[in-house]
Amino acid sequence: MSNEGSDVQIDSNDNHESTNGPKHAARTGLSRRSALVGAAAGAALAGGILTTTAVARPEAPKAPISFTAGRPVVIRNATVVTGDPKLGTLRNSDVLVVGQTIRGVGRNLSAPRDAAVIDGRGAIVMPGMIDTHRHMWQTVLRGLGAEWTIANYFSWIYQQWAPFWRPQDLYSSNLLSMAEAINAGVTTSVDWSQDLKNYEYAEAAAEGLFDSGGRARLAYGYSFTLPHEWINKGDVARLQREHFSSRNQLVTLQLAWDGTGLERAFPERPAWEFAREHDLSVTMHSGVRNWMGDPQILNLRDNGFLLPTNTYVHCGTMSEDSYRLIAETGGNVSIAAESELNAGQGYPPTGKIHAHNIPISLSSDTQVWWSADMFAAMRATLNADRGIDHVRAHADDKSVINNNLRTEDVFHFATQGGADALGLGSQLGSVTPGKLADLVLVRADSPSMVPLNNPVAQLVFHAQRGEVDTVLINGRVMKHNGRLVGLDFDRARRLGEDTANHLRERIGEKNWAAAQNPPAFELGE
Repeated sequence: MSNEGSDVQIDSNDNHESTNGPKHAARTGLSRRSALVGAAAGAALAGGILTTTAVARPEAPKAPISFTAGRPVVIRNATVVTGDPKLGTLRNSDVLVVGQTIRGVGRNLSAPRDAAVIDGRGAIVMPGMIDTHRHMWQTVLRGLGAEWTIANYFSWIYQQWAPFWRPQDLYSSNLLSMAEAINAGVTTSVDWSQDLKNYEYAEAAAEGLFDSGGRARLAYGYSFTLPHEWINKGDVARLQREHFSSRNQLVTLQLAWDGTGLERAFPERPAWEFAREHDLSVTMHSGVRNWMGDPQILNLRDNGFLLPTNTYVHCGTMSEDSYRLIAETGGNVSIAAESELNAGQGYPPTGKIHAHNIPISLSSDTQVWWSADMFAAMRATLNADRGIDHVRAHADDKSVINNNLRTEDVFHFATQGGADALGLGSQLGSVTPGKLADLVLVRADSPSMVPLNNPVAQLVFHAQRGEVDTVLINGRVMKHNGRLVGLDFDRARRLGEDTANHLRERIGEKNWAAAQNPPAFELGE
């Protein structure tokens, strides 16, 4: 980022449509899924006002701030890492939010008299991070698979345990996963939801996302049959009609599946035709070991479905020809480095993808193993790429003399890259006037961040989730002074624990214990 310390003052009209879906715009009480699980309303919005009590810092005690719905917000005197190449990084600057949009970025901005003022001294404002591939329905089994291989994962989750999830369990896991995301500064998440057995399951998953108040995309899938076997049963079309009638909702819809990768066979054609007819993008696992790779890409090419809206996840075991085809047709790749390094789908191919100028986003995959920490995702991506460069150089008795992948690159992947992958690049991904106000304020006065010498590099290599102080989504304050205020986390925690207890009972104590110390076996045993 350049332009550090420049004096920029820009205004933009607030001309975005509402991003509240028509069926969910007025939701402040119990949803149908809330009634199913028998829990109280999860909305923290009472009488249109969110109130938080700030944690007093010894040097600067703060008064409580009341965030009224629709009240303008101005962040004063922060370091602003805009992610916008024209604006760069700005010191001692303000960000003005009016309605859903960023109205201005610069020094000494004029703000409406009723604006809520957030003190940005000792903090960085950055764009909200975007996770383009997260199996949210598995979040309630957090940490259970820490010692797993990919064979353990497929055997236990997909072949044995998936039938144990009830609709309310999808709701609970999605709500908890969204709470985790928002708390960590991830303002948009793609829910790779491939246990949607029928409409009731799909609606439950969607409502968990809607009720969180966060921005999300439900990637509708069902991994237990091929996509052409479930796509035309009517559930997807009905869900789109009843819950996703507007592109400007906080929660939107796409499709998720794995290609067969069969030589010259393309049984999933009806699913792709459905996606085209219903104007839905597709995200797919690709280049995973020897299961999905070049044949998948060739089939898509030969059938006319190598589309610019496609997201290819992982892509570690493809040839250069496949990368070239993806580049030529405008597709994008989601890298889940923590996952790929641990589960073995294929070594993170970030450098190869980047060399082909293919747009890249980052993702966390599943919390059965890893964190949903996008700061960690940036680090893992950079570490994997630089590490393999060193290994290759040492094999030739040489040294790396220049890093090909830089901190600014992975920061872009985690923000603007994610927005571009979702077709939202003109609305999200940078702190740019006119874009929607998905913003994160990160403490830069903590022991791990002081002194602030290189803001982008320190966000990548030094920042932790605990330093996420404030989060705005669509102009609404969802976290402030380190506390979630836009959703009821106690409720999300309680529902998540109830679901985990239900699954543990169904799995059985013997298998639960075995899952934490798994035996060696190959997939299919």
